[in-house]
Amino acid sequence: MFRITNIEFLPEYRQKESREFLSVARTVQQVVNLVYTTSAFSKFYKQSVVADVSNNKGGLLIHFWIVFVMPHAKGHIFCEDCVAAILKDSIQTSIINRTSVGNLQGLAVDMDSVVLNEKGCSQYFYADHPSLRYPLEISATSGRLMCHFKLVAIVGYLIRLSIESIQIEADNCVTDSLTIYDSLLPIRSTVLYRICEPRRTLVSFVSTNNLMLVTFKSPQIQQLSGIRAYFEVIPEQKCENTVLVKEIPGFEGKISSPYYPSYYPPKCKCTWKFQTPLSTLGIALKFHNYSLAKKSVKGCDHGWWEINEHMYCGSYMDHQTIFRVPSPVVHIQLQCSSRISDKPLLVEYGSYNISQPCPVGSFRCSSGLCVPQSQRCDGVNDCFDESDELFCVTLKPACNASSLMQHSTLLCDGYRDCDDGRDEQNCTQSIPCNNRTFKCSNDICFRKQNAQCDGTVDCPDGSDEEGCSCSGSSSAFHRIIGGTDTQEGGWPWQVSLHFVGSAYCGASVISREWLLSAAHCFHGNRLSDPTPWTAHLGMYVQGNAKFVSPVRRIVVHEYYNSQTFDYDIALLQLSIAWPETLKQLIQPICIPPAGQKVLSGEKCWVTGWGRRHEADNKGSPVLQQAEVELIDQTLCVSTYGIITSRMLCAGVMSGKRDACRGDSGGPLSCRRKSDGKWILTGIVSWGHGCGRPNFPGVYTRVSNFVPWIHKYVPSLL
Repeated sequence: MFRITNIEFLPEYRQKESREFLSVARTVQQVVNLVYTTSAFSKFYKQSVVADVSNNKGGLLIHFWIVFVMPHAKGHIFCEDCVAAILKDSIQTSIINRTSVGNLQGLAVDMDSVVLNEKGCSQYFYADHPSLRYPLEISATSGRLMCHFKLVAIVGYLIRLSIESIQIEADNCVTDSLTIYDSLLPIRSTVLYRICEPRRTLVSFVSTNNLMLVTFKSPQIQQLSGIRAYFEVIPEQKCENTVLVKEIPGFEGKISSPYYPSYYPPKCKCTWKFQTPLSTLGIALKFHNYSLAKKSVKGCDHGWWEINEHMYCGSYMDHQTIFRVPSPVVHIQLQCSSRISDKPLLVEYGSYNISQPCPVGSFRCSSGLCVPQSQRCDGVNDCFDESDELFCVTLKPACNASSLMQHSTLLCDGYRDCDDGRDEQNCTQSIPCNNRTFKCSNDICFRKQNAQCDGTVDCPDGSDEEGCSCSGSSSAFHRIIGGTDTQEGGWPWQVSLHFVGSAYCGASVISREWLLSAAHCFHGNRLSDPTPWTAHLGMYVQGNAKFVSPVRRIVVHEYYNSQTFDYDIALLQLSIAWPETLKQLIQPICIPPAGQKVLSGEKCWVTGWGRRHEADNKGSPVLQQAEVELIDQTLCVSTYGIITSRMLCAGVMSGKRDACRGDSGGPLSCRRKSDGKWILTGIVSWGHGCGRPNFPGVYTRVSNFVPWIHKYVPSLL
């Protein structure tokens, strides 16, 4: 089908015997005949037949059959996408007008409305019973599936689609995908959501009107592929409420995004009014995986909030935050994202004492949480944003038994705090398990922190060193601002990522088929598509890689924030695993233990083919290296202000050595003293210019993402 925009719909088009229907059908059939009789499929094309003409935004939505007769032996060269591409390529669009409507032999056809699918894999559902669930199921173990489900509800109601499970190949929707549209046409501007990976947990989506189109695509099925889902007719809900909170401070109720726990639809709007009984009380909002920050000129990725006439942007994260409004009357408006459906929000609300937001004896975190004052500067990130561990005065402890017990975080942390080293003694002696001990597979616990994959077997069963295969060493000891040329093979985990044939970002080898890079390298529709990307491994000089592979899949962290560069991490899966025969030139770098501490002043190396000076207009042809040192986190926060616990700073305060444009996504490699292995401590992320004095580079702190990495690359466990 496709949509014609320059012919006005007439009621007579509903009558297939009418002169008006026959006239437009004859015109369309002549145009389609001309398209395919002059195409590569001309010898297989037989005819086209218009089946239906309906109204769509004042224009005509044309439903038609195209008949091809093809020998079975040549069936593999025939596909719906190929037939659709021929039709789309025949539509002449204007570059100047930047519109999807173009000229098809005198007909104004919307290119985005072109849909072709095999006979028998298009289903139409009309739902008029709000209390019923309508099942959607389809599966196959071979061949291909290209299916369309048109869902229509009674006027005045919405559609909620609930997906129970989906089996597809995970490849960023290049081949397999499930796409949900907020209309009956597959127009890009109406996409509610796209699912590009298999999933077995329930997820649901809500339309903004009574129409929804669901397309399922799996063109080359190697194993089971399919979907199990159902949809319902639901009434439209108003998202507004007025709440009078209680006089006693504390959280007492919940508000949520529209249609919770479904993903909330685009362009939705919520308003809430809160009022406290006393002028000394304000309103506190506790978000469980979300945070509010002042709106910048860049706009908001995940909706914007207006709270008492102040504007804020929302962003998702993996921990709780509390937002406080110091006013007894609070007006809140949430304007949902205007693009696609977004994750559901559940928010607790209550009152708090404006003059004392946290209880006596508590520390108020930058995240808004309150933690006991005794947990301030104890070496543990209790606030989740590290604010309880910043601006701490670190005194060298008296190295006696009682003092060391008071400073328990200094015990067995891998750093010698006492001159005689007693804080690092008896670290593998078996003790009762608690939240600060390391637990072996046989349930034995000891004090040693960061025991996992530290190069020393500490557990009697050796479980602390299982699955820890990674690069033993780099030949480089001798990038990039103030850097020098490396030696060939010196950094065997360094990767150059090329986009449409040109060097664009860096990455690090972590296994035979997985790389680790920065999320900001793949931000946007074009850059998030793996098809134009290639990974160049074992390369010293640009253009002379020992191994090149297309990128099969890009996994950007779901909480990546393009405004702040928080969660700036991405995994890339290679289409072809690099061969073991190249292990002298290509080696994986070690992933740090989860939550590993870093010591300010530690020397590390940053590598890449990026610019050698901020003013340069191109990168270096030869791999560069520069020695930098890890910067104290308090100084890092003081310099930039927007540093999160998922970031770290490295460089030299003189600015003479730093990463620069083109190095993004590349490694910050630190050598472990215990066994000489190289650890991927950071990923080149962002900074203020390149090599500027007092502005070190900012890196993604890899140790904070170890569970996330293991989720996709379990072989590293």
